[in-house]
Amino acid sequence: MAKKVLVVDDEKLIVKGIRFSLEQDGMEVDCAYDGEEAVECIQNKEYDMILLDLMLPKMNGLEVCQQVREFSDVPIIMLTAKGEDMDKIMGLEYGADDYITKPFNILEVKARIKAIMRRTQKPAQEEKARVVESGDLKLDCESRRVFIHEKEINLTAKEFDVLELLVFNPNKVYSRENLLNIVWGYEYPGDVRTVDVHIRRLREKIETNPSEPKYVHTKWGVGYYFQA
Repeated sequence: MAKKVLVVDDEKLIVKGIRFSLEQDGMEVDCAYDGEEAVECIQNKEYDMILLDLMLPKMNGLEVCQQVREFSDVPIIMLTAKGEDMDKIMGLEYGADDYITKPFNILEVKARIKAIMRRTQKPAQEEKARVVESGDLKLDCESRRVFIHEKEINLTAKEFDVLELLVFNPNKVYSRENLLNIVWGYEYPGDVRTVDVHIRRLREKIETNPSEPKYVHTKWGVGYYFQA
């Protein structure tokens, strides 16, 4: 079944180029040219991936990301201007899974999309639904859902990947570099701050008191681990 991608950018030539290239790879592509149109599209149709420009009319990319995260965990890749570190960090803070700086190589865009899709798609032949419980936390790996006190917690694709890795390797300390390589891939050009942002957001969602975590702990100067 064709993967559905929404491309959101007010530069129509960029949209046209991305659309053509993704359709060549057999993907189904919709386009939106401002923030409000993007949110409307995502509310009315299920997508496998959103490519979202930061600078948009009516509602910027961060606002779109924030609104979408209230009702969907669809993977989002932000498109940001070159060298704007703060934009990248803010994008991750607001719930984006990845970012690409402009001007970009379309091959890199496609590689990032496929890498995230590989990580988020459910395996066709899962032996058995893997459900892990630790205290009040329940992790269902097949449906990629997380519950605390039986209440579902809405995680982004990357937040789930980080939590799943830590939960399946309790008390094993992963350095930020390790997590970046395992979860984001060796070719990922971002830096370790990406990991810190995701860990903080994860704690805000699953911990009763994020400053005194019960599940995801920090080993100072070394990295992060899950305490079973």
